Amino acid sequence: MPAVDARVSVESVGNLERRMTFRLPAERLEDQVGGRLREIARTARIKGFRPGKVPARVIEQRFGQQVRDEVLDGLLREGFDEAVRDNALRLAGSPKIERSEDGGDRELAYVATFEVVPDFGEIDVSKLNVTRHTSEVTEADIDRMIENLRMQRRSWTAVTRPAQAGDAVDVETWSQVGDERLPAEGAERGVTVIGTGGMFPEIENALVGMAKGDEKTVDVTFPADWRVAQLAGKSAQVHVKIEQVSEQVLPEADAAFIRSFGVKSGELDQFRADIRTNLERELKGALMNRLRRAVGDELVSAYGEVEMPPKLVENEARAMLQQAVEQARRQGQQAEVPADAHEGFMDAARKRVLVGLVVGEVARRNELRLDPKRLNETLRLIASTYEEPDQVVELYRNDPQLMSGLQNRVMEEQVIDWIAERAQHTEQAMTFQEAIGS
Repeated sequence: MPAVDARVSVESVGNLERRMTFRLPAERLEDQVGGRLREIARTARIKGFRPGKVPARVIEQRFGQQVRDEVLDGLLREGFDEAVRDNALRLAGSPKIERSEDGGDRELAYVATFEVVPDFGEIDVSKLNVTRHTSEVTEADIDRMIENLRMQRRSWTAVTRPAQAGDAVDVETWSQVGDERLPAEGAERGVTVIGTGGMFPEIENALVGMAKGDEKTVDVTFPADWRVAQLAGKSAQVHVKIEQVSEQVLPEADAAFIRSFGVKSGELDQFRADIRTNLERELKGALMNRLRRAVGDELVSAYGEVEMPPKLVENEARAMLQQAVEQARRQGQQAEVPADAHEGFMDAARKRVLVGLVVGEVARRNELRLDPKRLNETLRLIASTYEEPDQVVELYRNDPQLMSGLQNRVMEEQVIDWIAERAQHTEQAMTFQEAIGS
């Protein structure tokens, strides 16, 4: 591709912020736009005209603006990228490019503002001290997962005996605070499984040994932030009446049960093999997250005094806030977000930006390249969690944005592994349950 005939100047407007002004010959734009419109004219099919015979003014009216925007975007990107290379700039984040009025008739002038990667000095990963956790999936872990799946498919049968841990209990409750009764009339009805923490411990403990029709009064102190204002921070007498006690009935892990999870053969050995594969995939991700945190903590400790690009940190903080808001909304929580709410994420955002930039520098300085084999393995692993794996693989391969995100993730994991291997490291064995816990 020929170089863009552009005039470029770069100035510092802060420790890590730069302003680049670059000018492109206006004729370069018009030449490329004209050439592209002539190509379109040769093949365009427009009602009322024969192919190849559409007047230039009609082609201009129909396609001119779109072509001009596309060509200009290409020239800007090409010119900016070339200027970045020529000036040995290492960008942190995306540039903001705006049109300038200084170009006159013969030039197109643009100003790009952006931040650059700070100078980390020497990055000697051998001085880091990293703990690498190890774990494996055992037969006991598979047994536990099968029990969890049985619990998910459990049913309930009413019983006449007193309630015990694990039973589902239909209860009526009302509370007395001084002279006030809540609710004023009637009672609140609900169902809780004893031992799951669905109600206050004092109430759950009181339910054990009670049968249908039994009543009891329990003293409970409500937390200061309790949702009912009349009870918040106060002690109350909670009256409890059991309407029904039900015991759980777990399905047998038979062929029908196994087939319900997509194992067509219904064979237990195949079921256990599939569960092992799923648990090993979960374990691999959990161990990588632990290693990422361990390496990240060491990098923050080693390079925490280096100044970070302020706009990049702020953008990351706002992105973290948005993720938190969306998660809260999925959980049914709605709250007004103050304009400065992102400031609560600034410290975490700074650490995340620091780790990302250092990891990028390690990759650049050591000429690390994305491993295609690892990328394909990760993609296959992701796809295996869906019913139609091949369709998922095809989706990623046809979506540049999805594939770019996956490539960035795999590259980061590669560099994290590379750093951990060369750091002073110790291995610490964990059980599967410990590994997947937070």
